[in-house]
Amino acid sequence: MPYRDTTRKLAAYRREIAGLREKMRALQQRVEPEEVADYEFAGLAGPVRLSQLFGRKDMLFVIHNMGVGCPNCTLWADGFNGVLPHLENRAAFVLSSPDDPATQAAFAAARGWRFRMVSHHGTTFAADMGYGREPDWLPGVSVFKRAGDKILRVSDTGFEPGDDFCAVWHLFDLISQGAAGWRAQLTYR
Repeated sequence: MPYRDTTRKLAAYRREIAGLREKMRALQQRVEPEEVADYEFAGLAGPVRLSQLFGRKDMLFVIHNMGVGCPNCTLWADGFNGVLPHLENRAAFVLSSPDDPATQAAFAAARGWRFRMVSHHGTTFAADMGYGREPDWLPGVSVFKRAGDKILRVSDTGFEPGDDFCAVWHLFDLISQGAAGWRAQLTYR
């Protein structure tokens, strides 16, 4: 197909995707939130409760990360690091993984991550939210709202290669062969 014809067709598909996103946002606004417990996590400075992670915000993103051994989780986190100031302008943001706080801190320093991290190791948090059980964790995000003394989960979704939560995949889509079998790695040579 000629370049300009292909570009027009792709633009039409992108408009369709934008329309689906509008429908998803409308449905999300009608969701009945579920109340969750005030879980306790391990932080570098000691125990921290879910309620404390909000800081002064009323909304909180908690990233469900599988830990330092997962290249895809690292890829997502690298991307979140880049947009962190924008996200934190609207809501609190924390990454939760099964790694202990010292391991998290060392890995975050090596990657230049600026977001807060907590360990859910030894808790039922990830399992209760639907993001696996030890050792089979799953990546994703849960969004919480503080409503007085209650904590409500208002949305969540899993992550997978090619999703909307990592721009790398969509940029690769612009290459004629796409990702062509490319896989995220912790380091590249």
